[in-house]
Amino acid sequence: MKKNVILTILSFSLAFCYAQKSKTYKIRTIAFYNLENLFDPYDDPNKDDEKSPIMEIKSDRERVYQDKLNKLGEVISQIGIEKTQTSPAILGVSEIENKKVLEDLVASEKLKDKHYGIIHFDSPDKRGIDVALLYQQKYFKPVHYEIFNPNIYYNNKKIYTRDILLVSGYLDDELIHVIVNHWPSRRGGAEKTNPSREKAAYKVSQIIEKIKLNDHNPKVLILGDFNDDPTNSSFKSVLKTKSKKKNVSEGDIYNPYEDMFRRGFSTLGYRGKFNLFDQIMFTSPILNRGNKDFSNFKMYKSGVFNKTFLTQKTGKFKGYPFRSFSYGKYTGGYSDHYPVYLYLIKEN
Repeated sequence: MKKNVILTILSFSLAFCYAQKSKTYKIRTIAFYNLENLFDPYDDPNKDDEKSPIMEIKSDRERVYQDKLNKLGEVISQIGIEKTQTSPAILGVSEIENKKVLEDLVASEKLKDKHYGIIHFDSPDKRGIDVALLYQQKYFKPVHYEIFNPNIYYNNKKIYTRDILLVSGYLDDELIHVIVNHWPSRRGGAEKTNPSREKAAYKVSQIIEKIKLNDHNPKVLILGDFNDDPTNSSFKSVLKTKSKKKNVSEGDIYNPYEDMFRRGFSTLGYRGKFNLFDQIMFTSPILNRGNKDFSNFKMYKSGVFNKTFLTQKTGKFKGYPFRSFSYGKYTGGYSDHYPVYLYLIKEN
């Protein structure tokens, strides 16, 4: 009798171990990339686009445009490929002129077989640049999208900045909400312009509250070029982001890039200083607390996509992201920002 019990227990244990080992998972990449002034080479009479870097180039603009598209497509095609064998399922972008440049981008050689969908709105930004969302249609199905303007005023004058884009949809079969940002710049000084970014952060908090009207404990991904580091007041005082998993309660926002920032990671450089302005943060239901429950999508890993080929090797900007434009000339680089990414993992 004892022998039979032992054999039964042993068989059960072996079966359980085998079941654990035989589990399979799906991984999806969420990413954000500032595309550094992705303007087309044509003069738009309705926009002040003559000041865009590509319009400052006196000749051969079409070749420059195609080269930049191909190089950006090469970068995007590699983000996440090590874990997923494909490019990002969802990609937020900024510094794009219009929908046409995105159509040209997703039609580039490295991306054309990914069948990216595009969600874009023209924003009132003074420079004529917008944010947008690209998504692989086989993985993500948008069901709702809208834009919000931060409505920022300075000295009783409206600041014409980028809209904030909200896209809700199903990643595989799970409802998620993606908020794409490009907050006001630090031009004029970080301290002087700080209230503008705090107001943008407050608008994000209002968008999340609006989402909660129909989705009580939503899975929200907040990504973008925030023109602030993870420790600035826009995050810590307004959005109240958390950097430690143990401090995250229901409804809180976890920012894995705060710890990376303290460890020296950056996504851009300016006048000898490096910043981590590009980030992806998310609400508590996406947080992996180490309990190995992957029945729903959870965070697996966050990172900065800073491959060697994306870094300037020589000259004044040595060690910076390899930019496309400098002093009115095309430098042949990619962008003055590194992309950032987040892996979401779920058990099949």
